[in-house]
Amino acid sequence: MKEQAVIFGAGNIGRGFIGQLFSESGYEVIFVDVDQDLIAALNRDHRYHLQTVSNTGVEDYHIGPVSAVNGANSAAVAQAIAGASIAATAVGANALRFVAPNLAAGLALRSAANAGPLNIIVCENLHGAAQHLRDLTAARSSEPAARDYLANSVGFVDTVIGRMVPAPTPDMRAADVSFIKVEPYKELPVDRSGFVGTIPTISAMHAEDNFGIYTARKLYVHNCGHALLAYVGYQRGYTFSYEAMADDEIRAFMLAGLRESVDGICAEFGADPAWLYSHVDDLLLRFANRQLGDTLYRLGRDPLRKLAAEDRLTGAANLACAAGLRPRHLAWGIAAALLFAPTDDNSAQELQRQLREQGVAATIATVAGIAPENALSALVQEAYAVLRATPTALPKV
Repeated sequence: MKEQAVIFGAGNIGRGFIGQLFSESGYEVIFVDVDQDLIAALNRDHRYHLQTVSNTGVEDYHIGPVSAVNGANSAAVAQAIAGASIAATAVGANALRFVAPNLAAGLALRSAANAGPLNIIVCENLHGAAQHLRDLTAARSSEPAARDYLANSVGFVDTVIGRMVPAPTPDMRAADVSFIKVEPYKELPVDRSGFVGTIPTISAMHAEDNFGIYTARKLYVHNCGHALLAYVGYQRGYTFSYEAMADDEIRAFMLAGLRESVDGICAEFGADPAWLYSHVDDLLLRFANRQLGDTLYRLGRDPLRKLAAEDRLTGAANLACAAGLRPRHLAWGIAAALLFAPTDDNSAQELQRQLREQGVAATIATVAGIAPENALSALVQEAYAVLRATPTALPKV
């Protein structure tokens, strides 16, 4: 029998990335989810259709063997964890609190059976996600033996997810509820220090000692580039990322902002600029993927979170400032984010309320932690005033 891998979450990243890697590595994959239609399809077919798409072609894969259990069935989830050789989460940071009780129950079964170590790859867009899940799980572990097993025999491993996986459209789901369309990019850097025991061999996974550089690259290059593209593209009325990438002014603006970010990362982490610029070159091709159909709405939604002090725009700008730079283009990106106002994005509407009631300086102090006396605040306010008057304006590069 194949070794088993348990993945909490059969959504975009669970099915669209981690499930593929575990399957390619020889594991039988068990998904934990609450989508009844998806669970039924996975248990009926024991595989699912994954398609990689790019401007150069399409490739089809059938990922299996797979099965699924309902997250509401605590006993079944615990049994799956008890028999797993490796596990992962891909549920969204806010849903980790629902994972913890079932995970704790499964680890208690492993402890009682004197099972070997278990490593859990935590694929969540949250700084310190692995420690957060460990803490949540520990709070649900009451037996001394189970707490000891958790402390000494369970690895919680941080990673950064670079693959872009837009949500399936209603038409795609109606045709095949388990179908997922993704970009071909396949790299899974993980934090070596999070593992317990032998690090398993997983397709496309590489364990890194200086993991902070990979986190910075993902947040302040990949995510930052997406944010710059989304917020200025929205101002010009574009829908898809590839449309914004085809606008020469936006492309040049985004590259200028990424240069500021790269300089800040190099100063803070001692990163090799050639390595980071190679990643930028790769992203330019990936962001222009017409077949993926990635929307600026997806890239820009929830601006309150994306403007936070350590997140993609403000965090990158702060690194640049600390390096003695004047991050004008990153400041312009922050200002454009303040104008992102889709009516169905509650975060964006809350941001607009704060701007109306508090003004720009107070809002960016509250939302982004940029104090009014900070030079960055002046840069953002200057850009915001220009964009309010001329929404399609961009700074000269």
